[in-house]
Amino acid sequence: MLFKAAGPVFLGRRGLPPRALGLVEVLAPAMLAALVVTQLVGGDRELVLDAPRLLGVAVAAVALWLRAPLIVVIVAAGATAGMTRLLGSS
Repeated sequence: MLFKAAGPVFLGRRGLPPRALGLVEVLAPAMLAALVVTQLVGGDRELVLDAPRLLGVAVAAVALWLRAPLIVVIVAAGATAGMTRLLGSS
């Protein structure tokens, strides 16, 4: 959150140079991909692929293939994984 707020605070009304703007556009998807990989790899440096995670990643992949907005992809994947965990624990 602080990282997001730093841009407007430090730049004010000045625009970013084209090269920096290109970097910012690439940074968000790269950070999201890193988060997905971090969550798939457990704390013991092993790949943890349980049903909720697999279904969440699959739903995210389909949503991306359909060119859904990023927020829709995140919510759909999270809701799928959450519902799978909820239904699987009962």
